[in-house]
Amino acid sequence: MSIWKTIPTLEALNDIGKGSLPEHLGIEFIEVGPDFIKAKMPVDKRTKQPMGLLHGGASAALSETMGSIAGVMIIDDMSKHTIVGIEINANHLSAAKSGYVYATTKPVKIGRRLQVWNTDIHDDNGKLICTSRLTTMIVEI
Repeated sequence: MSIWKTIPTLEALNDIGKGSLPEHLGIEFIEVGPDFIKAKMPVDKRTKQPMGLLHGGASAALSETMGSIAGVMIIDDMSKHTIVGIEINANHLSAAKSGYVYATTKPVKIGRRLQVWNTDIHDDNGKLICTSRLTTMIVEI
């Protein structure tokens, strides 16, 4: 059973970020499951810090992008409500130097007004790079 009120195509998900931070960071949605979404992001000059490692802020931006998109997909009426992030934390557990990182976002809690989303970010070899938790709030437009 799916948690999504709206199940967009991958093309629609990827179009959402055009002209904004997700496009600049190279974030690409790659899968939508019954209770998760997945995306990938390159580890390159756009997402690395000066020492050549994946920037923690890029991981946090990936997590916030994922949780926000997931949150919008469970809203009953997107013409009346939207999602805003109200808190994010990220534990950077290992370094990534090249290739891609892959993020999987799942809900921890879906409430009437608040949502909590967990995102795990792995490297090309499946090693956990970052785990992050985003709290979002449903607000009227």
